[in-house]
Amino acid sequence: MMFLTACSSSDSGSAESDGARKTAAGKASDSPSTSASPTVPEAAYAKLPEACKVLSDKTLRELVPKGVKSAKELSSSDVSKRAGCSWNSLDNNGVKGSQFRWLTVSLLRFESDVVRGTGEKQAQEYYQKQVRDAQSVPNAKNTKTEPVAGTGNEATVVRYDLKKKEGAFKQQTVVARVENVVVTLDYNGAGLAGDETPDADDLTKSAEKAAKEAVAAVTKANGETAPDASPSPSASESAEKPASPSAKDSASASESAAKD
Repeated sequence: MMFLTACSSSDSGSAESDGARKTAAGKASDSPSTSASPTVPEAAYAKLPEACKVLSDKTLRELVPKGVKSAKELSSSDVSKRAGCSWNSLDNNGVKGSQFRWLTVSLLRFESDVVRGTGEKQAQEYYQKQVRDAQSVPNAKNTKTEPVAGTGNEATVVRYDLKKKEGAFKQQTVVARVENVVVTLDYNGAGLAGDETPDADDLTKSAEKAAKEAVAAVTKANGETAPDASPSPSASESAEKPASPSAKDSASASESAAKD
């Protein structure tokens, strides 16, 4: 009798435990899930134009008179995300010297990412970094920074003088952002072997015009019309490493091209 009573009590406790577990499991399955995959809006632009075709022959004849056909595509592992092209021009005037021009257009497109944020946010950060890089070139003199109107969502031109043994170089860097794409245009000129130093204001106007044309090529490649927006005042202060030559690289490249 004592054995039977003990077994009965043990079975009863086991049944109650099973019932409690089933009840708890039922309540847990009835409660809504609190976890969900984070999402970010898709980036506005999904492609880039051919970098060596973002500028018309007319514009190239103005910026690099002797280098319209000198286009050299910059290397890229994925031209839909990053692309670039450079041109150079040397107008030899004999004993009077020569006029040198160097031009590079770099395009970088950002895709939305759960960790890094929207493509536009990343582009804003990179845009600010490109401007800062142009403002901090070693040995640059008379640096000036100005907003550029009517070029993408925001645009800035940084100009400065750079003295080298070949001559006095006038550098213009225009950085523009249109949606999730950043366009960086580096343009410099110099009078070599005794020729006159080019006018910085003229070079800046030409660079701004070319940058606006490059931005229009980006929007056209994505089936849209270029926005006519005033420059934005600020953006975040971090960005990934530039995929195209910065203003610092531009200065070194121009010196090398001049020697050639």
